[in-house]
Amino acid sequence: MRLTSFTDYGLRMLMRMASAPERAFSTAELADEFGLSRNHLTKIMQRLARAGIVATRRGSGGGANLARSPADIRLGEVVRLLEEGQPLVECFGRSGGRCSIDGCCRLKLRLRSAEAAFLAHLDRSTLADIALPARAAA
Repeated sequence: MRLTSFTDYGLRMLMRMASAPERAFSTAELADEFGLSRNHLTKIMQRLARAGIVATRRGSGGGANLARSPADIRLGEVVRLLEEGQPLVECFGRSGGRCSIDGCCRLKLRLRSAEAAFLAHLDRSTLADIALPARAAA
């Protein structure tokens, strides 16, 4: 299974935020740390905020911090959220794709089962399990 860069970057941001859950992080700070686009990280942060995983504050002293304890955030939950709308294969999409073997394909069921097992495995771990080491104050 391959995750989108959207999910990869989202997990990295959350791993950093879990290293200091009481602290607010700016998108610019996280973008600089990981060498990523600030605009891209803003979109990820917005999705995480809408889902109640992070809380954001605007203005001076603003930024984002975890809305829940890292121990209460399951990795499967995060991956499902960030991969939303990204089917594993074309035929899993809303339109069903243009598969010429749909109706007689024996692979689809196995792929759905493998995807479910992958997410169930991630559900056994939390953000606390993968938090980056805490950094010393600069």
